[in-house]
Amino acid sequence: MNNTILLIIDPQNDFCDAKGALYVPNAEKDIRNLTELFDKHGDKIDEVVLTADDHIPYDIAHPAFWVDKDGAHPKPFTTITLQDIKDGKYNTSSTDDRDITIEYLEQLEANGKTHTIWPEHCIAGSWGADIYPALLSKIFEWMDGTNKQYQIVRKGWYPYTEHFGAFEAEVQYPMVESTLFNTPLVRVLSRFSKILIAGEAKSHCVCNTIKQMINKAPELMPKLVILDDAMSPVAGCENLANDTLAQATKMGAKLSYTTTVFK
Repeated sequence: MNNTILLIIDPQNDFCDAKGALYVPNAEKDIRNLTELFDKHGDKIDEVVLTADDHIPYDIAHPAFWVDKDGAHPKPFTTITLQDIKDGKYNTSSTDDRDITIEYLEQLEANGKTHTIWPEHCIAGSWGADIYPALLSKIFEWMDGTNKQYQIVRKGWYPYTEHFGAFEAEVQYPMVESTLFNTPLVRVLSRFSKILIAGEAKSHCVCNTIKQMINKAPELMPKLVILDDAMSPVAGCENLANDTLAQATKMGAKLSYTTTVFK
Protein backbone atom coordinates (compact mmCIF):
# COMPACT_ATOMS: atom_id res chain seq x y z
CA MET A 1 0.00 0.00 0.00
CA ASN A 2 1.35 3.43 -1.01
CA ASN A 3 -0.40 5.14 1.90
CA THR A 4 -0.78 8.52 0.19
CA ILE A 5 -3.60 11.03 0.67
CA LEU A 6 -4.21 14.03 -1.60
CA LEU A 7 -5.59 17.18 0.05
CA ILE A 8 -6.97 19.64 -2.51
CA ILE A 9 -7.90 23.06 -1.15
CA ASP A 10 -11.00 24.80 -2.56
CA PRO A 11 -10.98 23.54 -6.19
CA GLN A 12 -14.22 25.40 -6.93
CA ASN A 13 -15.52 27.14 -10.03
CA ASP A 14 -15.29 30.66 -8.60
CA PHE A 15 -11.54 30.13 -8.12
CA CYS A 16 -10.68 27.78 -10.97
CA ASP A 17 -12.83 28.95 -13.89
CA ALA A 18 -11.98 32.14 -15.76
CA LYS A 19 -15.64 33.17 -15.40
CA GLY A 20 -15.47 32.73 -11.64
CA ALA A 21 -16.08 35.59 -9.23
CA LEU A 22 -12.63 35.26 -7.66
CA TYR A 23 -10.67 33.54 -10.42
CA VAL A 24 -7.09 32.70 -9.55
CA PRO A 25 -4.87 33.16 -12.64
CA ASN A 26 -3.51 29.81 -13.91
CA ALA A 27 -5.85 27.78 -11.69
CA GLU A 28 -7.14 25.82 -14.67
CA LYS A 29 -3.55 24.75 -15.40
CA ASP A 30 -3.20 23.61 -11.80
CA ILE A 31 -6.32 21.47 -12.24
CA ARG A 32 -4.96 20.05 -15.49
CA ASN A 33 -1.76 19.06 -13.70
CA LEU A 34 -3.80 17.32 -11.01
CA THR A 35 -5.93 15.41 -13.52
CA GLU A 36 -2.76 14.26 -15.27
CA LEU A 37 -1.42 13.13 -11.89
CA PHE A 38 -4.51 10.95 -11.50
CA ASP A 39 -4.04 9.61 -15.05
CA LYS A 40 -0.41 8.68 -14.56
CA HIS A 41 -0.20 7.83 -10.86
CA GLY A 42 -3.74 7.41 -9.60
CA ASP A 43 -2.89 3.93 -8.39
CA LYS A 44 -0.48 5.52 -5.91
CA ILE A 45 -3.15 7.81 -4.39
CA ASP A 46 -5.20 6.05 -1.71
CA GLU A 47 -7.64 8.75 -0.60
CA VAL A 48 -8.66 12.29 -1.55
CA VAL A 49 -9.90 15.13 0.66
CA LEU A 50 -11.34 18.26 -0.93
CA THR A 51 -12.14 21.43 0.98
CA ALA A 52 -14.92 23.75 -0.13
CA ASP A 53 -15.27 27.43 0.70
CA ASP A 54 -19.03 27.94 1.17
CA HIS A 55 -20.58 31.30 1.97
CA ILE A 56 -23.88 33.11 2.10
CA PRO A 57 -24.12 36.52 0.37
CA TYR A 58 -24.28 38.40 3.67
CA ASP A 59 -20.80 37.54 4.90
CA ILE A 60 -18.26 39.60 6.83
CA ALA A 61 -15.88 39.45 3.85
CA HIS A 62 -18.47 40.46 1.23
CA PRO A 63 -19.44 44.03 0.29
CA ALA A 64 -23.10 43.65 1.35
CA PHE A 65 -22.07 43.29 5.00
CA TRP A 66 -20.61 46.82 5.07
CA VAL A 67 -21.50 50.43 4.31
CA ASP A 68 -19.37 53.56 4.25
CA LYS A 69 -20.37 56.89 5.76
CA ASP A 70 -22.44 57.62 2.64
CA GLY A 71 -24.28 54.29 2.80
CA ALA A 72 -22.39 52.71 -0.13
CA HIS A 73 -20.96 49.21 -0.01
CA PRO A 74 -17.15 48.98 -0.20
CA LYS A 75 -15.52 47.72 -3.36
CA PRO A 76 -13.85 44.30 -3.43
CA PHE A 77 -10.25 44.22 -2.17
CA THR A 78 -10.92 47.08 0.26
CA THR A 79 -9.17 46.69 3.62
CA ILE A 80 -11.30 47.57 6.65
CA THR A 81 -9.71 48.11 10.07
CA LEU A 82 -11.03 48.44 13.58
CA GLN A 83 -10.01 52.09 13.48
CA ASP A 84 -12.14 52.58 10.35
CA ILE A 85 -15.22 51.57 12.36
CA LYS A 86 -14.28 53.77 15.31
CA ASP A 87 -13.73 56.71 12.93
CA GLY A 88 -17.06 56.14 11.19
CA LYS A 89 -15.42 55.44 7.83
CA TYR A 90 -17.20 52.07 7.65
CA ASN A 91 -19.96 50.39 9.60
CA THR A 92 -21.90 47.15 9.40
CA SER A 93 -24.99 47.23 7.21
CA SER A 94 -26.98 45.96 10.17
CA THR A 95 -26.35 47.76 13.45
CA ASP A 96 -27.11 44.44 15.18
CA ASP A 97 -23.80 43.12 13.81
CA ARG A 98 -21.61 45.97 14.99
CA ASP A 99 -20.55 44.50 18.36
CA ILE A 100 -19.63 41.03 17.07
CA THR A 101 -17.76 42.64 14.17
CA ILE A 102 -15.74 44.88 16.49
CA GLU A 103 -14.83 41.82 18.57
CA TYR A 104 -13.82 39.99 15.39
CA LEU A 105 -11.56 42.79 14.18
CA GLU A 106 -10.02 43.16 17.66
CA GLN A 107 -9.03 39.48 17.71
CA LEU A 108 -7.94 39.50 14.08
CA GLU A 109 -5.67 42.51 14.48
CA ALA A 110 -4.31 41.22 17.80
CA ASN A 111 -3.08 38.23 15.76
CA GLY A 112 -1.37 40.54 13.27
CA LYS A 113 -3.92 40.06 10.50
CA THR A 114 -5.98 42.41 8.36
CA HIS A 115 -9.54 42.16 7.02
CA THR A 116 -10.10 42.22 3.26
CA ILE A 117 -13.37 42.54 1.39
CA TRP A 118 -13.64 40.01 -1.45
CA PRO A 119 -15.99 39.79 -4.40
CA GLU A 120 -19.08 37.82 -3.42
CA HIS A 121 -17.96 34.26 -4.12
CA CYS A 122 -18.64 30.56 -3.54
CA ILE A 123 -22.26 31.15 -2.57
CA ALA A 124 -23.55 27.85 -1.18
CA GLY A 125 -25.63 26.00 -3.76
CA SER A 126 -24.44 28.12 -6.68
CA TRP A 127 -22.33 27.22 -9.72
CA GLY A 128 -19.42 29.17 -8.22
CA ALA A 129 -19.34 26.95 -5.14
CA ASP A 130 -19.37 23.71 -7.15
CA ILE A 131 -16.22 21.60 -7.42
CA TYR A 132 -14.52 22.23 -10.78
CA PRO A 133 -16.13 19.61 -13.07
CA ALA A 134 -12.97 18.35 -14.79
CA LEU A 135 -11.43 17.51 -11.43
CA LEU A 136 -14.55 15.97 -9.94
CA SER A 137 -15.12 13.73 -12.96
CA LYS A 138 -11.48 12.61 -12.78
CA ILE A 139 -11.91 11.73 -9.10
CA PHE A 140 -15.01 9.68 -9.98
CA GLU A 141 -13.01 7.92 -12.69
CA TRP A 142 -10.18 7.27 -10.20
CA MET A 143 -12.61 5.67 -7.74
CA ASP A 144 -14.46 3.56 -10.31
CA GLY A 145 -14.29 -0.14 -9.54
CA THR A 146 -12.24 0.35 -6.36
CA ASN A 147 -12.93 0.89 -2.68
CA LYS A 148 -11.14 4.25 -2.76
CA GLN A 149 -13.02 7.25 -1.49
CA TYR A 150 -13.06 11.01 -1.27
CA GLN A 151 -14.63 13.45 1.14
CA ILE A 152 -15.43 17.15 1.12
CA VAL A 153 -14.63 19.30 4.15
CA ARG A 154 -16.81 22.40 4.08
CA LYS A 155 -15.76 25.69 5.63
CA GLY A 156 -16.86 29.32 5.63
CA TRP A 157 -20.53 28.92 6.52
CA TYR A 158 -20.46 31.11 9.62
CA PRO A 159 -20.78 34.68 8.30
CA TYR A 160 -18.96 36.46 11.15
CA THR A 161 -15.45 35.15 10.48
CA GLU A 162 -13.18 34.42 7.56
CA HIS A 163 -12.21 30.77 7.18
CA PHE A 164 -9.18 30.51 4.90
CA GLY A 165 -7.39 27.43 6.23
CA ALA A 166 -8.86 23.93 6.19
CA PHE A 167 -8.53 23.42 9.94
CA GLU A 168 -10.06 26.44 11.65
CA ALA A 169 -11.61 29.87 11.14
CA GLU A 170 -9.58 33.03 11.50
CA VAL A 171 -11.47 33.74 14.73
CA GLN A 172 -13.05 30.85 16.58
CA TYR A 173 -16.43 30.99 18.29
CA PRO A 174 -16.83 28.30 20.99
CA MET A 175 -20.56 27.88 20.31
CA VAL A 176 -20.03 27.44 16.54
CA GLU A 177 -18.41 24.08 15.95
CA SER A 178 -17.52 24.73 12.30
CA THR A 179 -15.17 27.54 13.35
CA LEU A 180 -13.18 25.37 15.78
CA PHE A 181 -10.05 23.39 15.05
CA ASN A 182 -10.89 20.36 12.91
CA THR A 183 -9.30 17.55 14.92
CA PRO A 184 -11.07 14.82 12.87
CA LEU A 185 -9.32 16.08 9.73
CA VAL A 186 -5.96 15.80 11.50
CA ARG A 187 -6.84 12.22 12.41
CA VAL A 188 -7.65 11.40 8.79
CA LEU A 189 -4.39 12.89 7.51
CA SER A 190 -2.38 11.23 10.27
CA ARG A 191 -3.26 7.77 8.98
CA PHE A 192 -1.10 8.31 5.90
CA SER A 193 2.63 8.38 5.47
CA LYS A 194 2.48 10.95 2.65
CA ILE A 195 0.17 13.97 2.47
CA LEU A 196 0.09 15.75 -0.89
CA ILE A 197 -1.36 19.26 -0.83
CA ALA A 198 -2.59 21.33 -3.78
CA GLY A 199 -5.38 23.81 -4.57
CA GLU A 200 -6.34 27.46 -4.56
CA ALA A 201 -5.23 29.93 -3.73
CA LYS A 202 -1.60 29.35 -2.82
CA SER A 203 -1.40 32.82 -1.27
CA HIS A 204 -4.41 32.42 0.99
CA CYS A 205 -6.29 29.17 1.67
CA VAL A 206 -3.42 26.79 0.86
CA CYS A 207 -0.94 28.97 2.76
CA ASN A 208 -3.21 29.24 5.78
CA THR A 209 -3.89 25.49 5.79
CA ILE A 210 -0.15 24.83 5.94
CA LYS A 211 0.29 27.53 8.59
CA GLN A 212 -2.39 25.89 10.74
CA MET A 213 -0.60 22.54 10.39
CA ILE A 214 2.65 24.19 11.47
CA ASN A 215 1.04 25.77 14.52
CA LYS A 216 -1.31 23.03 15.72
CA ALA A 217 -0.38 19.77 13.97
CA PRO A 218 3.40 20.00 13.48
CA GLU A 219 3.65 16.21 13.48
CA LEU A 220 2.20 16.31 9.95
CA MET A 221 5.06 18.39 8.55
CA PRO A 222 7.47 15.49 7.75
CA LYS A 223 4.64 13.83 5.81
CA LEU A 224 3.66 16.91 3.82
CA VAL A 225 4.49 17.26 0.12
CA ILE A 226 3.61 20.64 -1.43
CA LEU A 227 2.71 20.31 -5.13
CA ASP A 228 3.91 23.69 -6.35
CA ASP A 229 2.64 23.25 -9.92
CA ALA A 230 -0.89 22.57 -8.66
CA MET A 231 -1.50 25.85 -6.81
CA SER A 232 -1.41 29.52 -7.79
CA PRO A 233 -1.63 32.82 -5.88
CA VAL A 234 -4.24 35.55 -6.04
CA ALA A 235 -3.03 38.21 -8.46
CA GLY A 236 -0.84 40.73 -6.65
CA CYS A 237 -0.13 38.31 -3.78
CA GLU A 238 2.57 36.26 -5.48
CA ASN A 239 4.96 36.27 -2.52
CA LEU A 240 2.46 35.99 0.31
CA ALA A 241 3.07 32.27 0.95
CA ASN A 242 6.87 32.37 0.77
CA ASP A 243 7.61 32.60 4.50
CA THR A 244 5.09 29.88 5.37
CA LEU A 245 6.46 27.48 2.76
CA ALA A 246 10.01 28.16 3.92
CA GLN A 247 9.03 27.41 7.51
CA ALA A 248 7.23 24.23 6.43
CA THR A 249 10.29 22.91 4.60
CA LYS A 250 12.46 23.64 7.64
CA MET A 251 10.07 21.43 9.62
CA GLY A 252 10.39 18.54 7.19
CA ALA A 253 7.84 19.26 4.46
CA LYS A 254 8.97 18.74 0.87
CA LEU A 255 8.39 20.95 -2.15
CA SER A 256 7.59 18.91 -5.26
CA TYR A 257 5.58 18.84 -8.50
CA THR A 258 2.89 16.63 -9.96
CA THR A 259 5.40 15.44 -12.57
CA THR A 260 8.04 14.32 -10.06
CA VAL A 261 6.29 13.48 -6.77
CA PHE A 262 6.15 9.75 -7.49
CA LYS A 263 9.56 9.41 -9.13
